[in-house]
Amino acid sequence: MSGYPTELVQKASKAFEDRFKTKPDLAAFAPGRVNLIGEHTDYNDGFVFPMALPLVTVLVGRKTDTGICRIETLSFEKDSYSEFPVPTAEKPLQKGQPFWANYVKGVVANFKVSGTLSSFDAVIASSVPLGSGLSSSAALEVATFTFLEQVHPEVKISLKDKALACQKAEHDFADMPCGIMDQFISVMGQANHALLIDCRSMESKLVRASDPDVAILITNSNVKHELTGSEYPTRKKQCMEAAKILGKPSLRTASMEDLDGSKDKMDDVVYRRARHVIGEIQRTEDSVPALENKDYVSFGKLMTQSHDSLRDDYEVSCKELDVLVEAAMEVDDVYGSRMTGGGFGGCTVTLVKRKKVQQCMDHIKEKYTRVTKTDPWFLVVDAAFSGATGISL
Repeated sequence: MSGYPTELVQKASKAFEDRFKTKPDLAAFAPGRVNLIGEHTDYNDGFVFPMALPLVTVLVGRKTDTGICRIETLSFEKDSYSEFPVPTAEKPLQKGQPFWANYVKGVVANFKVSGTLSSFDAVIASSVPLGSGLSSSAALEVATFTFLEQVHPEVKISLKDKALACQKAEHDFADMPCGIMDQFISVMGQANHALLIDCRSMESKLVRASDPDVAILITNSNVKHELTGSEYPTRKKQCMEAAKILGKPSLRTASMEDLDGSKDKMDDVVYRRARHVIGEIQRTEDSVPALENKDYVSFGKLMTQSHDSLRDDYEVSCKELDVLVEAAMEVDDVYGSRMTGGGFGGCTVTLVKRKKVQQCMDHIKEKYTRVTKTDPWFLVVDAAFSGATGISL
C-alpha cells in the first residue's frame, strides 16, 4: 500500500498496550474504496469500477496460546471489546453481539489452516467512516484476514480466494448478501489505478486513474438512513425476479430490448430495478475507454446518468445525496457527480478539474448546509492506493 498509516498504527498499538499490557508484534491494514461507477451491479454479475482509498482499517496484535481470541475496536465507545474461543469442528463460531465483532468472527471462521487456528489478541483502528458507503466492512474483513496470514505464514492463498473468503464472512456472519466488489478492491487495488471488476468471471483489469489536472472529490453527507438492512436484500430479490421473467441467469446477459419486450410481464418496480442494472452495466463498460482516453466529459456524463438512474429507477438515493450532486453540478469544470455505495446516505463522488476543487467544496458546503442543516465532509483523492498489506512491527 502506498502510504504507511503511521498514526493509526501508533494509536492502535498504544491501545493494545493499555488493554493487553504488552506490545503488538504484527500489523495489517486494508483500504476502503470509492466506486467510480457501477452501482448495484456486482450481485447481478455485472461490472464495477472502484479504486482504493487512503482511508484504511488497521489491525495490530500478536499470536497467543490461550485459545481465546480477544479484540478491541477503537471505532465505538460502548461495546468495544469482544472475545471468543478459537473455532473447532465441534464448536464452530456463532454470530452475536457486539455486532461489529461478527465481521471478525466471519473471517476467522473462513480462514482455513491445517490443524488448529492460533488464538490472538488484537486492536482495530480505522479512518474509514462507518456507514459512509466507502466500505468500512470490507476493509475490516480484509485487514483481519491479512492479520491472520501474518499469524499463520504457512497459509498460502490466492488474492481472489482471499477476497471470496472475506465476502463469505459478510454473507454468513453479518447477513449482508453483498457482491464481490468491496473485498476485491481492498485486496487487489494498486496505486494510481482504478480496478474494473467483472463480477461474473471474477477477472479484473487495472485502469490508469491519475491525472494532475483532474481530482476525484468524495463528499460525505454525514447521514445514514436506517433502511439499508431490508432494502438491500429486497433490491437483490427484485433483480432476480426480473432475470427469471426474462429467462436469463442474471441481468448481466439481458439487453434493454429484452427488458422492453417483457415489460408487460413484470410490475413497474421490478421493471425499473432491471432498467437501472442493465443500463448501469453498459455505462460501466463505456466508462473504461473514456477514462483510458482521458475523455472526462464522457466519463462525467456517465456518472451523472448513473446517479439519475439510482435515484429514479433503483430508488436508493435520498434528499441529502441529491443535494450534494445538484450542488456539485452547478460548479463550472465539474465533469460529473453521483452517489457512491449502497445508498440511503453516505457519500458522493465527483470528477472535477483540480483547479476548481476548492470552489466546488465551498459551493457544496454552502448549499448543503443551508438545505439540510448538516455539514458535509470532504476528501480529495489524488490517486488510488494499493490493497491490503501485512507487516511485522
